Amino acid sequence: MSILINEDTKVVVQGLTGEQGKFHALRNRDYGTQVVAGTRPGKGGEQVEGIPIFNTVKDAVEATGANTALTFVPPAFAKDAVLEAGDAGCDLIVCITEGIPAKDEAKMYDLLTTNTNAKLLGPNCPGLISPGKSNVGIMPHEITQEGNVGVVSRSGTLTYQAVHELTRINIGQSTCIGIGGDPVPGMSFIDVLEGFQLDSQTEAIVMIGEIGGSAEEEAAEYIKNYVTKPVVSYIAGVTAPPGKKMGHAGAIVSGNKGTASAKIEALTKAGVNVVKNPTRIGQAIKDVI
Repeated sequence: MSILINEDTKVVVQGLTGEQGKFHALRNRDYGTQVVAGTRPGKGGEQVEGIPIFNTVKDAVEATGANTALTFVPPAFAKDAVLEAGDAGCDLIVCITEGIPAKDEAKMYDLLTTNTNAKLLGPNCPGLISPGKSNVGIMPHEITQEGNVGVVSRSGTLTYQAVHELTRINIGQSTCIGIGGDPVPGMSFIDVLEGFQLDSQTEAIVMIGEIGGSAEEEAAEYIKNYVTKPVVSYIAGVTAPPGKKMGHAGAIVSGNKGTASAKIEALTKAGVNVVKNPTRIGQAIKDVI
């Protein structure tokens, strides 16, 4: 098994006719992902290298059975695109778009969770991959290997490093997920940890956090109470100065809240093995499986 996506996932790409949408959608398709449709208002009836374009997500879902939306839409229009995918009945929406205004993110999340059953990954995330099954987003599949370790991260590039550290010592992954680091994310650490806990393929979990917010502390409490599988973690931003935004919009420390040390302490108390360097992730997992 895997979580969120598998061989049966059918993807509609919002913004397939754009440069980035086309590039990554075709990479996903080449990997074996069922990329069945794209959307672009006014372009319905056209094709992008054999992938049909529809004017709306609803039309694409009805014609192809797409159940997952991959969103490459400019920030000003991303909120409406995500809500359109939810209204069309997509089970999962993977929003790659960076730079969406926080007020749009908040309204988007509220409307999506209130009016649909869709799960939102992102925005400002790299997407996810279940090695050997499906890749939805911008994850580099070349560094992955099918196996039994689940990976979840707020940081895109650190997701890649964690996966690389596992693969290079022949430890494969069940599903690798970047949840994004914006102030108002869709799926949280807890949502993904719950999926990994219930997944029969996943035997251990890697969780990559960073400064800012309280998501890691909340995850630590969840792990302590509900997760029986071994968890290895790395927290980025140990040397970050207070009050300075570091990369992600959500990676800002206010006073004593959101510090790396507070997150490390909470996770350690929950029984998580917190490594001090991301290059130690692979060996730390090897020691517990």
